[in-house]
Amino acid sequence: MFGFECCCSDKDGELYNLLPEEPKPFFLPAPLPQWPQGQGFATGRINLGELEVAMVKDFEVISTYTPKKSKTGVTFYKPLSIPDGFVAFGHYGQLTNQQLRGYVLVAQAALNTETESPPLKLPLGYKLIWSSTNVYVWQPVQPDGYRALGFVVTLDETEPDVEQVRCVRDDLTENCQVDDVILSTSSFRVWNTKACKTGMFCKGVTIGTFFCSTDSVSSDKLDICCLRNVNPDLEAMPNLEQIDALIDHYGPTVYFHPDEVYLPSSVPWFFENGALLFRKGKSDGRRIDSGGSILPQGGKNDGEFWMDLPEDDNDDTLVKHGNLDSAELYVHVKPALGGTFTDIVMWIFCPFNGSITFTVELLNLNIEMDKVGEHVGDWEHFTLRISNYNGELWSVYFSEHSGGEWVDASNIEFIDASKRYQIIAAEYLNGVVAEPDWLQYMQEWGPTVLYDGRSELEKIISHLPFFIRLTVETLIDLFPVELYGEEGPTGPKEKDNWYGDERC
Repeated sequence: MFGFECCCSDKDGELYNLLPEEPKPFFLPAPLPQWPQGQGFATGRINLGELEVAMVKDFEVISTYTPKKSKTGVTFYKPLSIPDGFVAFGHYGQLTNQQLRGYVLVAQAALNTETESPPLKLPLGYKLIWSSTNVYVWQPVQPDGYRALGFVVTLDETEPDVEQVRCVRDDLTENCQVDDVILSTSSFRVWNTKACKTGMFCKGVTIGTFFCSTDSVSSDKLDICCLRNVNPDLEAMPNLEQIDALIDHYGPTVYFHPDEVYLPSSVPWFFENGALLFRKGKSDGRRIDSGGSILPQGGKNDGEFWMDLPEDDNDDTLVKHGNLDSAELYVHVKPALGGTFTDIVMWIFCPFNGSITFTVELLNLNIEMDKVGEHVGDWEHFTLRISNYNGELWSVYFSEHSGGEWVDASNIEFIDASKRYQIIAAEYLNGVVAEPDWLQYMQEWGPTVLYDGRSELEKIISHLPFFIRLTVETLIDLFPVELYGEEGPTGPKEKDNWYGDERC
């Protein structure tokens, strides 16, 4: 009938909840489908070599800690519903004012594993790291040759049972680093963690537990570790039929601004409508066939070749505006987080990228540039990160210029899936996917564009009120180099994120 929340203050003036609310977990708007059968994808368990791991997302609140004068704090959770025979590495923690959205991995020794030292061992005991009235944070004391991967939280000073967690043999771990800050006070800091090395060939597996410290040392000197996937077979990655099912279920619909005039097309349409290949030292360009077979293959971008629009002005204008009817998403599928997740990278090709518009929010002013930002052959992408434990969409990466950001699935709007795509690469499937010739072209997809940067900048200044023009004019020399010229963009396979992780 009536509800209330009761808080008390500890000796340091910090606040803690006596009656923490039960977690309210996030669920996707629709149940997961029955995925097509395959080797190890979406079976609930993943073999990492000597360890078999499972993902746990069911939690029970232990306690909450909120610093004085802070709007939020950290809530610690104990994993529930651990499969028989599996053990945890530590507890989970996240911001108190967020929907429960996280996981921890639990593990057991893999079958047919015979080694002198077992992969998992009980801790020797615990060391109290930090406490505040009803929050006691303990670090497992690791045996020689083993490493602790998490922390245990209790409500009082009673040392936890050693059976609660396990330590992992050192050679089955990798160093990792702190990621997002969950809580930071003068005496206590809590972070999420991530592997130090990420990308499709990296083996680090984050386990979802938090890391904390009371030390004032820099975060890059902290002793943090995660699991290492020593299984070379990547058994949990989806097969081709499963990839199609994932895209059919999650495939995004791409929208464009109603005023956008430079739209995408398919790569073959770009070629068929007069795109030319140029070579340094030669004035005439060669027409490119629809499959791109004349393009130089492999190597690195050395500036020897580039593409350009048709020389005929009418064809030039036609190609610049793209062709939505032919456009499709080009899909690259690759392992992430040591093969425990799958990244479905979706590339969009536009024959031409228009000039940029400067927005002066204070003056509610938009200034469209003449040349700045224009280039031929524009590639953009976004990435779906899928859990290989069950096929759940975990997050989406949106690229923007030279970076971008990951957005959790709980903050994504879901609509009917789009199915206009072509899978162009999935290296881990060992030749099952035939890569198109144009994908092997590592040179520039457009010419280097040079323009009068001074006149472009003066156009901005002319729109500004007189009283701030002089100040802005003194900043001209500080503008980035790309405002004065722009090299032609390279294709997907020449981007850092093709083999590496996304830039944030």
